[in-house]
Amino acid sequence: MTIWYEEAGSGDPVVLLASSAADAGMWDGQWEALAGRFRVIRADYRGFGRTPYEAAEPYSDAGDVREVLRLLGVRRAALVGSSYGCRVALRLSSLADRLVLLNPGSDLPATPDLKEFGAEENRLLEAGDVAAAAELNARTWLGPEADAATRERLVAMQAHAFAMQLAADPEPSQFAPDYTLAAVEAPALVVGGAHDLPYFQRSARHVAAGLPRAELLELGWAGHLPALERPREIAALLLDYL
Repeated sequence: MTIWYEEAGSGDPVVLLASSAADAGMWDGQWEALAGRFRVIRADYRGFGRTPYEAAEPYSDAGDVREVLRLLGVRRAALVGSSYGCRVALRLSSLADRLVLLNPGSDLPATPDLKEFGAEENRLLEAGDVAAAAELNARTWLGPEADAATRERLVAMQAHAFAMQLAADPEPSQFAPDYTLAAVEAPALVVGGAHDLPYFQRSARHVAAGLPRAELLELGWAGHLPALERPREIAALLLDYL
């Protein structure tokens, strides 16, 4: 199994971990700026972007990223996660010099907003309406700062992922390694968005409170995917923190 990845630049490694509503292309708006200062690395999880959705045995996304870093000779890195990518980052926190967690989820109970989204997404996918499910994701996860081109790009990334995952036969078996917030030693910047779903706003505060060395930044303009909504501003934020 080959995991698609790319790297650019030189210096201290920075690993970009995508949301499960997108793929590694979501970091295009930060790529060149980060590559000017760091050795920047990104990968597509299985079933996203340019990585097939297949596995000969149970796998984890964190394990796949760890293997990519091993192949690249990277033992320590700054880890930047968006949404689901934050969980991947936390599962790899033993490798982290620093963490940036953009709109992380958490172990808090699902709130009505999240349950309603999940139910509607499942309904559309069960009906075979991949396009509508992808549109639902774009409406839900992008805040008011996202322009039409960004919304179209996210719809395309999500629709491509849905198509690959629904076509898989057999569906790969995936497992999720445990992690404990209190055991994370690396300093962390946790970012929340005022236009995100209430569940994720609460989760950002919960994660920041649970990490021993975290600071919380709440962006008044942001939805769930600020790296897509204001790419230059997030590039500047990452350069400043890292």
